Amino acid sequence: MSRSRVGRRLVPAGLALLAGLLPAASARAEGVVDRVARSGELVMVGLPDQAPLLSFTAQGQPVGYAMEVGNRIAAELAVAVGRPVRLRVEAVADPAALGLRLVGGQADLACGVPFNWEQDNTLDYSLPFALSGLRLLAPAGRLDGSPQSLAGRRIGVVANSLAETELKGIQPAARPVGFASLTEALAALRAGSVEGVIGDSSLLAGLAAGDKGAALAQTPAEPYERYAVACLVPENDSAFRNLVNLAIARLLQGYLDGQPEAVNAIDRWVGPGSALNRTPDQIRNYFDSVLLGVEALRPLPAQAGSTPARSTAP
Repeated sequence: MSRSRVGRRLVPAGLALLAGLLPAASARAEGVVDRVARSGELVMVGLPDQAPLLSFTAQGQPVGYAMEVGNRIAAELAVAVGRPVRLRVEAVADPAALGLRLVGGQADLACGVPFNWEQDNTLDYSLPFALSGLRLLAPAGRLDGSPQSLAGRRIGVVANSLAETELKGIQPAARPVGFASLTEALAALRAGSVEGVIGDSSLLAGLAAGDKGAALAQTPAEPYERYAVACLVPENDSAFRNLVNLAIARLLQGYLDGQPEAVNAIDRWVGPGSALNRTPDQIRNYFDSVLLGVEALRPLPAQAGSTPARSTAP
């Protein structure tokens, strides 16, 4: 396109762009707390098949550790705005769309999301409520997870993911095979088209727990990389982020204080006997480290007129 044609089209094109951005800008200018106070609804988005963090039952109901967190955030908002708050959860198939939904004002938060510095440029993260990392899943005894064991091996990864990038650094001689999801990568492992799968250790544990085939094992003992798992919220919305952090801190503190509701909610997804099978000491040590830099919270008496939040699926 010539320079003169660009000049002639600059004004109308700019106006069209501004018009397209105005609805999203207006939605974000209002702030999540104000919008929830007006609508009585909090919208959370998440990827399906992310057990134990988030998954959907055959009836379409969302379940998982992220739901425990989301319900508590909705309850915290209900107290803050003085009205019942309904948590609505929507499944989003494309990982890239999660952030776009938040930036565009079509959703309020996404929980169970690994920390990512690039994502932090356009959105904000809450306090973490879990710790995960990258490990290798393969039939027991086949690979030990060392860089040497990966040389020349076909290793499944989610395309364009952290795992794909890390694999190139761990063992350049490995042969990465990209898939759209960890579920597809695990199916390829079962079919024998790849020899192992590298991905999020929590999600791999959830997938392997529901698989009835030959025994699978995660290696190495220490993840290739560790990262925090938290909630994504709109950038620069401190009023909402403060309430999200408060809800997460109450849940973690409740576990440390031995509150049965908090202990049961967390142990169900990550504690002894779960897919992750973390010991109480492991959970307490991590929660202690998260809460080390903030004020300790103690149980508060129930507030008159507050109503527990409900969760629904689309």
